[in-house]
Amino acid sequence: MAATKKEPVVVSGAGPLNAPLGGLLTWVDQRFPLVSQWKDHMSEYYAPKNFNFWYYFGSLALVILVLQIVTGIFLTMHYKPSAAEAFASVEYIMRDVPGGWLIRYMHSTGASAFFLVIYLHMFRGLLYGSYRAPRELIWIFGMVIYLALMAEAFFGYLLPWGQMSFWGAQVIINLFDALPIIGPDLSTWVRGDFVVGDATLNRFFAFHVIALPLAILGLVAAHILALHEVGSNNPDGVEIKEHKNEKGIPVDGIPFFPYYVVKDALGVAVFAAVFCAILFFAPEMGGYFLEYNNFVPADPLKTPSHIAPVWYFTPYYSILRAVTEDFIWVLRAGVVAYTLLILFTSRGCLSKLLAVAIAPVVLIAMGVIEAKVWGVVLMGVASMIFFLMPWLDKSPVKSIRYKGKLSRWALTIFTVVFLVLGYYGTQSVTPAGTLISQIGSLIYFAFFLLMPWYTQMEQTLPVPDRVTT
Repeated sequence: MAATKKEPVVVSGAGPLNAPLGGLLTWVDQRFPLVSQWKDHMSEYYAPKNFNFWYYFGSLALVILVLQIVTGIFLTMHYKPSAAEAFASVEYIMRDVPGGWLIRYMHSTGASAFFLVIYLHMFRGLLYGSYRAPRELIWIFGMVIYLALMAEAFFGYLLPWGQMSFWGAQVIINLFDALPIIGPDLSTWVRGDFVVGDATLNRFFAFHVIALPLAILGLVAAHILALHEVGSNNPDGVEIKEHKNEKGIPVDGIPFFPYYVVKDALGVAVFAAVFCAILFFAPEMGGYFLEYNNFVPADPLKTPSHIAPVWYFTPYYSILRAVTEDFIWVLRAGVVAYTLLILFTSRGCLSKLLAVAIAPVVLIAMGVIEAKVWGVVLMGVASMIFFLMPWLDKSPVKSIRYKGKLSRWALTIFTVVFLVLGYYGTQSVTPAGTLISQIGSLIYFAFFLLMPWYTQMEQTLPVPDRVTT
């Protein structure tokens, strides 16, 4: 039976492919789903028409990802992943490679810009409930990307082989050593040796340049595919697919191309102006983007007076340092109080059984395992707890616009506490700073753990049937 000839394809908004290269595009489309993918993800992907400022940061994150990959490729052309040559190769890039200083500063500034954009993108999700059904999987993919970026930044942080790179990696890897039973072997495996050295640098280089970028690209693709499958959220939390015209097009939606492509292009232009201002006038950003100690070659025999991670890790570093022997008693009281709260207020038998089963184990473990281990545990839990957001938020509405005062105050206080923890994570340890970090850590976890209660207690506003502009 003869094969049916495929009809000439039509691109929405562009007419038949009879323009120059139209024949080539038709030939490609008959062998690859070019036009159908263009329609599904661009010209016929309908996004809510009420996107605002907070919706710039998803596309900006994609732009920065491309920037980091391209600049990283050029840096690897001259970088030497060797403990004896790494620092010198970075100096060679900065001083002797034509335009090398620009590529290096674009990469280092891009790392901080990446996390700034990601944090704002996550904040938008918290604002408008973008983690709520049916977008749970989108949120989970996004959080896995966030963790992968943290690992990518950590592995890349060692590569300049400066003082802060070396000792920062030393401190972080030694945290694994605190874990019971598996800790010593795990830290040795991560280092590839008994000390941070050439083997560590080589494996960190491999992870930073090959393994994690490939994983991040795959996760980003999954994140976008999941988003386009269920549709984008909006500031009202209204599902635009519930109201369609006779052609099946959402009446409150507009095509992503050209409308949001043009809108995002404006955001990219503004971002590029700010990025270039930092790049050319303050690439170190007062030591927050590039620490001054990192311009000194790594010296295993000379410890810097103050060791702290880059700013985007410091909120979690504050939580790590907040856990002292005295603070363990506060955590014990918190476990008891939270267990009683579940027992007396929860309606689910399963949650009560889990609370009764888990709480005694945790309390006993707190008396046996030393405080620094719990610091590592809480630091890890602090970054992982975001995964539970779709199930912790019990509010009948998605958007902060229609939530009650309790949710608004909770998110505001959480944001302030996150910034305060980030600041104190950059400072030297003091009694006052430790106390503030401890209070901040309690508020940080209270925001999540008490969410099932305060999101149900408050009085919400009526959600409109259609999106508002």
